[in-house]
Order: sequence, then structure tokens, then C-alpha cells
Amino acid sequence: MIIFNITTLVSHPINDRWLQWMKEDQIPAIMNTGLFHDYRICRLLEQDEEDGLTYSVQFFTDTLENYQTYIDEYAPVLQKRAYDLFGSQFVAFRTVMQVV
Repeated sequence: MIIFNITTLVSHPINDRWLQWMKEDQIPAIMNTGLFHDYRICRLLEQDEEDGLTYSVQFFTDTLENYQTYIDEYAPVLQKRAYDLFGSQFVAFRTVMQVV
């Protein structure tokens, strides 16, 4: 199994709106690609929250090919939506992992 992880530090002023948008819009859009079969959204604890709250959103797929298809065909448009809505009020980095 492949896990595509997006870790995001969200500034306090947009936190509630960002979280609602992720749950109601962005995550469903990613799941609607049909390339992932499940997801999980978590808030990181024991983090310095002075600059905002940190979240990890994990998407699960069976193959590296599904992940690569997402990156090639869907990610640029979906990432742009986040920046169009929230600008520089968040910082995100992505990792891909394989369950062993």
C-alpha cells in the first residue's frame, strides 16, 4: 500500500475555513479522482502552535502508478485551488510512503 501524505501548517486566521474547505471540497475532489481508496486527516499534537496548527492528510492507494497518475494529471490543478483561496497563509509539504 502507498500513502500519499500532505503535512500543512495553517495560520490561525484561516484555520477554521481551511479545515472546512479540506473536509467539504478538497478531500472529496481528490477522492473523486478514483485513484485513492481511503484517507485520514489528523491534527499534529505537541507542536509549537504559535504560527498555526499543523495537519497531516493521508491518502491511501494500492499502487505507485495510481499515485504518479494523481501527481501528473490532478495535483497541479488541485494545488492551485488551495493557493488561489488561501495564498501564503499556509505551508505544505508532501511525502509518499510505502507500507512494509
